[in-house]
Amino acid sequence: MSTATAPAPAPRLKRGAAPAKVARAEKIVTDLFAEADIQINGVRPCDIRVNDSRFFARVLAEGTLGFGESYMESWWDCDDIEELCYRSIRSRIYDRIQPSFGAIVEVALSILLNLQTKSRARVVARKHYELGNDFFGSMLDPSMQYSCAYFHGTADLATAQEMKIELICRKLGLSPGMRVLDIGCGWGGLAQHMASNYGCEVVGLTISEEQCRYANNLCADLPVDIRLQDYRDVDGVYDRIVSVGMFEHVGPKNHLTYMKKVRRCLKPDGLFLLHTITANEIRRTCDRWISKYIFANSMVPTASEVLQASEGLFVTEDLHNLGLYYVPTLRAWESAFMKSREEFRFRYGEEFVRMWRLYLLSCSGAFRARSLQVFQFLLSPEGMEGHEPLRFS
Repeated sequence: MSTATAPAPAPRLKRGAAPAKVARAEKIVTDLFAEADIQINGVRPCDIRVNDSRFFARVLAEGTLGFGESYMESWWDCDDIEELCYRSIRSRIYDRIQPSFGAIVEVALSILLNLQTKSRARVVARKHYELGNDFFGSMLDPSMQYSCAYFHGTADLATAQEMKIELICRKLGLSPGMRVLDIGCGWGGLAQHMASNYGCEVVGLTISEEQCRYANNLCADLPVDIRLQDYRDVDGVYDRIVSVGMFEHVGPKNHLTYMKKVRRCLKPDGLFLLHTITANEIRRTCDRWISKYIFANSMVPTASEVLQASEGLFVTEDLHNLGLYYVPTLRAWESAFMKSREEFRFRYGEEFVRMWRLYLLSCSGAFRARSLQVFQFLLSPEGMEGHEPLRFS
């Protein structure tokens, strides 16, 4: 990585700009993408084909929000969106676009307000998870795992998700009769596996009515209790606690509250496994496009933020980075989604199909670029005694 001084941020243009300023916007944006080896109206799969010249000013004015919205509205196209996003992220070209007033306001609000209160937490459930169980069922594996799979010696999504579930269970050291709390249980696949294969009694929490209904039906004949409940309202004592793909919705103002709740609910000799996406540097807001269209009010933590929130409450037994496995996971989801795109185009419209495809492929590009990771944190309240350091294949 070069140690040279970073170039100055590109200037923003005012709305209603004169033709000269429009041409200037085109040059600025073209030069920015050129730094990532992306050509405007080039012939390679990763190049951008501009269908509407307003694209340039919009990207310059709104950054990733304008970039995403203009794609949804067909202002530009690209044959290899993952590669486009990978190159853009690796080159950090969006760091050179000065933030708009709206972006500055969003940062200020995230600092001043708790955007992940109980009432706000349900916004993401309504906007994202309530799209329908049939929608997610068409994209995900049979166990309905909506988190990074574990492609260890396999290229098959369903097998990789089964391996992820089994990896979690082995890390937790499950045995018959244990009482397990699953915070953010999704559609119940992990809860079902722990009850069916390990003889555990499981309590699962979700804030999505669709997920709650599906998971209760899935686990109807098992010692599994799926609750429509916020993590802040749970009580009881558990031998093991697990949370997969949910901590991203907790928010930095609630990290300590979350960890204290887990600690109160976990037996002194228990184990807690936290599986979460992490960023490489602390962020004040979520990406504006992702927050508006995909995960409202979410905030990806850094690994250090997770560890800081756990200080004085837990001993860190193991850290495991699975981040690169999210690339084949997201590619598999996008491939399955595109097979059903005509149905979703009829149901939700063309903008939705483009939005969802951009979401999946841009995230894949981000994980390829290593700007996002996936960590599994294995934590214990008082430290495990009499054991060799944990090793997991």
